[in-house]
Amino acid sequence: MSRVGFIGTGHIAAPMARFLVRKGHDVIVSERNAVVAGALVAAFPEIKIADNQGVVDNADIVFLCMRPHIWGDVVPGLTFRADQQIVSVMAGVTLAELRTACAPASQISMTIPIGFLEFGGCPLPACPDGETLGALFAPENPVLPVPDEAAFTQHFAASAMLSAVLGVMEEGADWLGATTGDRKQAEVYVAALISGFLADMPKDGQARLAEYKNGLATKGTLNLQMVEGLEDGGAIETLRTTLTEIGKRMTLT
Repeated sequence: MSRVGFIGTGHIAAPMARFLVRKGHDVIVSERNAVVAGALVAAFPEIKIADNQGVVDNADIVFLCMRPHIWGDVVPGLTFRADQQIVSVMAGVTLAELRTACAPASQISMTIPIGFLEFGGCPLPACPDGETLGALFAPENPVLPVPDEAAFTQHFAASAMLSAVLGVMEEGADWLGATTGDRKQAEVYVAALISGFLADMPKDGQARLAEYKNGLATKGTLNLQMVEGLEDGGAIETLRTTLTEIGKRMTLT
């Protein structure tokens, strides 16, 4: 088992810490967010709390989970070891910046965890390789190696679709609730409808999204009317344009 430390203990680090301690790893978290860190220890007494340098000193794998505008005031002041592995989940922080700040540690990678990682099924793009992440989080969470840093940053842009998809579901649930008079049941129906359908779809990269969409949106169906209505209204083009703009933002960061 590994000794894993988290610097920055917030909504991203906490699910990872809970997952890893359940797997039997030794977990130590920073006291930066005392409320979250305290809640973790209350649920899992085996989790340790330390200051930032204490986390580094007592971990072989260190996750950097701070907001991008904060990390530069914290990490360069810490003393790392050459044999340590560093994993960043911070958008907009480059590998070059991490190598400089974490020297002499040179085994550095980046990923994009989402909270449901704790329960499995969270895709983890890993740059430049996924060996460390695979040893910790697979097979419950698929690790997707992305050797090219420029390609990796675009995964951050794609991850922003989560809020857009939830927004579409929210609008659909609001419409259904308004027309039926039962807003609570409408939200239950829409959330279960989408999550249940996606749970059944293979995640093997074999164009399943198009296959399943086209399987529903056949000639004369309500699903085809919905697809064509969104396309005609410019929703699909807007999505592509927004993804491109977010991608440019990540590239420039």
